[in-house]
Formats: sequence, structure tokens, C-alpha cells
Amino acid sequence: MEGPSLGHLVGQLQERCLERRLTVATAESCTGGSIAKSITDVAGSSGYFRGGVVSYSNEVKMRLLSVPADQLAAHGAVSAQVARSMAVGVLAATGADLAVAVTGISGPGGGSPAKPVGLTYVAVADATGVDVRRFIWQGDRDANREATTRAALELLLERVPAPAESASR
Repeated sequence: MEGPSLGHLVGQLQERCLERRLTVATAESCTGGSIAKSITDVAGSSGYFRGGVVSYSNEVKMRLLSVPADQLAAHGAVSAQVARSMAVGVLAATGADLAVAVTGISGPGGGSPAKPVGLTYVAVADATGVDVRRFIWQGDRDANREATTRAALELLLERVPAPAESASR
């Protein structure tokens, strides 16, 4: 993976969130908790990280994140619609200011022509709305999960710009 390390991205997120007194929550499927782990690997994360839900099953997505059953039936768990609902659901469940959700097919199996291995959706929600991004990673299971974790952290950072960036907006 190119670019800054996950630890560096988390350090930036922590600094920005603590400075602005913002809290963060996660809803993870394909990453199995690696976003939350990356965040809590950095000392001081309790100052802004509310917690997360690893919602590998559709039942957990529905029960804990309020993802509608008809949405899962119509679009499948790996969809922009479900990523959006997961982000909104964990935001509501935790009372955080900002939430990230990920759902995808990490591999090596589970893909189809319509939804290939590597297909991933990352959603970020806050009081201003929800942004969902679609990715198709080309790596193995570990590389796809790391790429998703990185994308989630980068999307969170887009929502919490650095002080110099926010002054110019």
C-alpha cells in the first residue's frame, strides 16, 4: 500500500477529532473490526472513539444497525444502500458525531460477475449527511481488508479537515 501508514492516518484523525471535540463510531462487515482496532491501537483514542459494531451477519445489521430487511433483500449486504444504512445506524446507536461503515467482499470466495471479489462500499455519516464510495480492490483478502481500512480512515479525514483546510473553505 502506498501513502501514509494506517497509524499516521489514525494519528491525524485523533488530533482533528480531539481538537474539535468530535466523536467517531464504526460499523464494519468485511474488515472484521480492523478499523476500530487501528483507531484503538493509538493511545488516547478513548477521547474520541465511541465504539463499533462488527456486523458480519445480516441479522446483526438489522438488529443492531437498523438496516431494513427489505433493503438487504433488494440490494444485498454489499451495496451502497446498506453501507449508508449501516453508517446512519451506528451513528444513531452510539450517539457519535461521525460514523464510518464498510461492507464488501474481501475474498478469496464469495464474488460473482455482478459483485466481484474486492467490491467494497465505504460510507461516512454525520449531521450533514452521508457520503458513500464504491471501490473494487484487486488484492488478496488481507490486502483488500487493509485497503478498505485505509479508505475508511481517509474518508473520515475528509469530513474532519485539518485546521488550515477548514480556514480556506
